[in-house]
Amino acid sequence: MDIVLIAGLWLDGSAWDDVLPELAALGHRGIPLTLPGQGDGAGSATYEDQAQAVLAAVDAAEGAPLVVGHSAACTLAWVAADRRPDAVTGVVLIGGFPATDGSSYADFFEPDGDVVPFPGWEPFAGPDSDDMSSELRAAVAERTHPVPAGVTRAVVRWTDERRHGVPLTLVCPEFSPEQAREWIASGDVPELADATALELVDLDSGHWPMFTQPAALAALLDEATRRRAADRVDA
Repeated sequence: MDIVLIAGLWLDGSAWDDVLPELAALGHRGIPLTLPGQGDGAGSATYEDQAQAVLAAVDAAEGAPLVVGHSAACTLAWVAADRRPDAVTGVVLIGGFPATDGSSYADFFEPDGDVVPFPGWEPFAGPDSDDMSSELRAAVAERTHPVPAGVTRAVVRWTDERRHGVPLTLVCPEFSPEQAREWIASGDVPELADATALELVDLDSGHWPMFTQPAALAALLDEATRRRAADRVDA
């Protein structure tokens, strides 16, 4: 199966380099995206530009792909469910949640001029990065790209209620499935509260398992492709 892979803020498609051969060994073709304005050399881009890049990958895939979003890009993966609900096998979210309708895409860090540069590892100290060696952290930081502030501050809108019936897998790395269930029950994640085909799976890693647990992550993505068509429930 084709699997569209979307890394979070500051990362380009090379973030999935270690995952691709693991997916290939399991019989899948990984399609890593380098988002507009986030490693493609473009000087600026919008949230809609990035959303359209995701949709273009879905449209170009062979068959109905699985769409995978990491961290902030969980919102972009959910765009595929919202705008192509009948064209995707399912969506996998890694360490993040779709933005709430009417909220900003990823307005978490102050911009420097027109871009939001990688802020360094201090904001991610603890469970997010404890499983990364100092060498790995340095290597990843060198590969980061500033993200256009217009992307991070864009307002997210959802349009098609059928997205709630798309098979959805939440991979829980630096937090547990139990914590995620609490957040969903408390109303903090409305998009997941309304999902009718949601599965939560645990992964013993930090926030960036594509670097620290590529084989285990690929195995979970393989399992997500195997969810039965019966898992899809019309919203």
